[in-house]
Amino acid sequence: MGGELGFAGPAADRGMSLLSAAAWHRSRLCYCSNVHPALHLDEVSALISGTLHAIRNKRSLESMGSGLWLSAAAARRLTAGDGELVRLRALLDKHHIRLFTLNGFPFGNFHRDSVKERVYAPDWSRSERLEYSLQLAEILAQLLPPDEIEGTISTLPIGYDCDSTAYATALRRLCHAASELHRLEQRSGRRIRLCLEMEPGCMIESSDQLIRLFTRELPTAAAGEGVEPALLQRHLGCCFDVCHQAVMFEDPYRSLQEIAAAGIAIGKMQISSALELTEPEDTAGRQALAEYVEPRYLHQVRAGCGAGEVSGVMDLPLALHRGALPWNCPWRIHFHVPIQADALADGRLRTTRSAIGSALDFLADHRAITPHLEVETYTWQLLPAGLRPQTEEALQQGIVAELTWLEGELRRRSLLREAEAEVG
Repeated sequence: MGGELGFAGPAADRGMSLLSAAAWHRSRLCYCSNVHPALHLDEVSALISGTLHAIRNKRSLESMGSGLWLSAAAARRLTAGDGELVRLRALLDKHHIRLFTLNGFPFGNFHRDSVKERVYAPDWSRSERLEYSLQLAEILAQLLPPDEIEGTISTLPIGYDCDSTAYATALRRLCHAASELHRLEQRSGRRIRLCLEMEPGCMIESSDQLIRLFTRELPTAAAGEGVEPALLQRHLGCCFDVCHQAVMFEDPYRSLQEIAAAGIAIGKMQISSALELTEPEDTAGRQALAEYVEPRYLHQVRAGCGAGEVSGVMDLPLALHRGALPWNCPWRIHFHVPIQADALADGRLRTTRSAIGSALDFLADHRAITPHLEVETYTWQLLPAGLRPQTEEALQQGIVAELTWLEGELRRRSLLREAEAEVG
């Protein structure tokens, strides 16, 4: 690694990990800790020694990968230089938790009573977003296990409702982030990749927009900033959230194929599933869907009427008002539900679980592409009462069930190693 800008071949050019044909062992499958309300560093530490340790034991793993969410407050504390980072590394080692990916999307309190649009603040036009992301990179470079090729950080897709001036500023900040991540690699020998996560309603919500960003907009901004295009390729990439792109009525296989063909690194894939109401005109179906209205998060809704025609609203309550969306074509709702579920509410609601299969089929057909896989069902505690875990033990069992289901899907596609292997 070091400061070299030369690459070893086509897969390395795209920033892909060069692992064996069956790229994932059970221990490399992780879930995102943003399901837990751990805003401050002491809460993160308690999470590692409590819940993460318990889930590793329930999965009968000697070590387990973890996708931690670290808030800006926790990141500042860890980079303050007072020994907290050393203590966190010791805690991870003690509980055999391997850290190779971070969620850098939510900046502040992700579990406040009402998050809604605040989850996108600050956006990439703000210096605070750049500072936070680089702090996470410093942390991950220190905590990344020595046999890992690269660490990944998922981040928001520019922002929500940026004007043209803010958008241009955001592009410059992303170019600056790539430069700083390369300096970090030169100092530490650890490569960190910042992965933009498309989301419905944001500045980058579709794969077409992502491709335009990486092939046209970012290279143009980089030229203006004097940043080498190779640094964008080496240190930026995509976090493909399956739920988000299913809500956009994209076929994950085709989207991933087009993203990869454009030379964009798929550094991380969030394994997640959305709600689907196949017949919105059905009163019982809408009543079942209304049980998912809650005040904390945005639950964007898209209606897919065929021939690429997609319309939408930014939150579920808006969709339930007659006239907001067509009722003669299916709706998909950005509400992360347990990934193993195919139907809910006695079949009145479906899920987009099949989209996960499509994404995994792509990985089975493109063995050189090996993103970090992270289950991200952060809404367990907001599910309707009959599905919501009532105890910490029940939440842990639900998370384990999701990971077990994912293991089975990978195994069916010969993507799961039955034994650990050396990496790198």
